Amino acid sequence: MYRLFVAIDLPEETRQQLAAMCYGVPGARWVPEDQLHLSLRFIGEVDGGQGQDIIEELATIQSSPFSLRLKGTGHFPPRQEPRVLWVGVERNDALLQLRNKVEYTLVRLGLAPEGRKFSPHITLARLKGTPVAKVAAFLAYNGLYESSFFEVSEFVLYSSTLSPKGAIYNKEGIFPLGPPSRFSK
Repeated sequence: MYRLFVAIDLPEETRQQLAAMCYGVPGARWVPEDQLHLSLRFIGEVDGGQGQDIIEELATIQSSPFSLRLKGTGHFPPRQEPRVLWVGVERNDALLQLRNKVEYTLVRLGLAPEGRKFSPHITLARLKGTPVAKVAAFLAYNGLYESSFFEVSEFVLYSSTLSPKGAIYNKEGIFPLGPPSRFSK
């Protein structure tokens, strides 16, 4: 069985900027810099055959490259005890179109539709027992964050293996944006 998700990788400079924010919040389990990404769709557990079908179908998605910028910070859930700190994504129609193509492709393969509204963000930390005042201070200090624009030229299918030290991610397929092509591993 494979635990899969579809994501956009971030440029190294942007990951470094985000990693530099990751301090000063007690009870935060910070996402390692090399695992910071923008999730398009969590798939969950699939068997090997289904995983291969997903790879083959994701390779058929056609979408043009586009520019993206990260902007602002927040937490989930929004009006309850914070459990996740995140950096947001500036509204981008090309991102929404790509996400919708991924969703449509996966549902066409028989996967259940995503139950939650797509809220593009980069998870910085998972929180446990963090004082609300510390979360508020983090958000106040980092709330005006804006990355430079960066080019999105591909998306990735990741597998995630859970371990006592955290998740281990492996790229199962890289899918270039542009005309149809074969995926690369």
